Amino acid sequence: MQEAKQEHFYNIGVSYKKADAKTRGKFSLSKENQKALLVSAKEKGFQGVLVLSTCNRTEISGFAQRPCQLIELLCEFSEGTIEEFAKVSNIYTNQEAIQQLFRIGTGLESQILGDYEIVGQLRQSFKMAKTLATTNGYLERLINSVLQASKRVKNETKLSSGTTSVSYAAVQYIIKNLPDYNSKNILVFGLGKMGKHTCKNLAEYTQNKQICLINRTEEKATEFVKEHASIRKALFENLSEEVAKADVLIVSTGAEKPTITKTHVAENRELLVLDLSMPENVAKDVSNYKGVTLINVDELSKITDETLAIRQQEVPVAESIIETHKSEFNNWLNQRRFTPTITALKKSLETIKNDEINFQKKKIANFDEHQAELLASRFIQKITTQFVKHLKDEETSVSQSLQVINKVFQS
Repeated sequence: MQEAKQEHFYNIGVSYKKADAKTRGKFSLSKENQKALLVSAKEKGFQGVLVLSTCNRTEISGFAQRPCQLIELLCEFSEGTIEEFAKVSNIYTNQEAIQQLFRIGTGLESQILGDYEIVGQLRQSFKMAKTLATTNGYLERLINSVLQASKRVKNETKLSSGTTSVSYAAVQYIIKNLPDYNSKNILVFGLGKMGKHTCKNLAEYTQNKQICLINRTEEKATEFVKEHASIRKALFENLSEEVAKADVLIVSTGAEKPTITKTHVAENRELLVLDLSMPENVAKDVSNYKGVTLINVDELSKITDETLAIRQQEVPVAESIIETHKSEFNNWLNQRRFTPTITALKKSLETIKNDEINFQKKKIANFDEHQAELLASRFIQKITTQFVKHLKDEETSVSQSLQVINKVFQS
């Protein structure tokens, strides 16, 4: 990237608000591609870049001259095109980009309001960026502020009351739509974070003892069922057989392409399929079979209950907490901007002071240099303190003030 004329802080990406599951899947970034994108960003000279990719959103936050530079990066490492991005994207600049990260980190932008799974994902994204050296002081301070706000929102509000997540919504869907759900054969395929949460929610919110777990890596499934005796483990090789026996199939695999296709599903048999994966891991044509009901992440996330109503009432409190931490961050940002100028101002005043004391020493007999030094230093301190107060005032235009100070006191 060529030397920047004027860089801005941007947040660009797609989310469930404008993009459906299929489109989000195109822009979804695997861990490997996230790393590759950050490495490429560093090589191209980008300063401060963070990538966040979940089932509900893929976003890049970072510094660039123009947002298209970050959009090109996203399209280079995903299967989405710039044309597709333009139709469903969000592009935020500077303060709007800061606000977006605060809202994401506090659960206000989650598809299910208050879902705090995003906080851990944001931490991991920042950790990856830091490991690959694509962070800077600005981004580090901002993410720390976001996480502080997030902690307060979680502890001081009911925005995260209850356990509402996509995995929770999946279990609630089963409970609400299958009257005899406790006697149904439930097969969970995939033991990533979502699969684990689903199994735990099934154990907590149902009395079903006919839950089977299959994972491609058998060792993980073996370890998991040791701690959850009510869940049975089956081999990956027996996937089709277990699907044939299942009344409910919950797919939480993390593959780039469908892991469940028509070949796994028998015709003329009632089967509820819940696809919690992003990109979708159940082939669409599975739903063509009579008796098969296919539900994806978007449909699950429409589930609302009293918990969400309570959470909605907490939004103003959460927004107030955000404003406090955002204000602190902006104060730091402004101070970082004007500190070099204040330092230069102080240096300029020190030069004037020294010149004047030297002049008066020659002119005045018995001149008290020590007293003059103390008096002049106090004047300089008071003048610089007043300038700092002026710059911190909310109604002050920092950029105009800095221009005036630079113009008046430039050497």
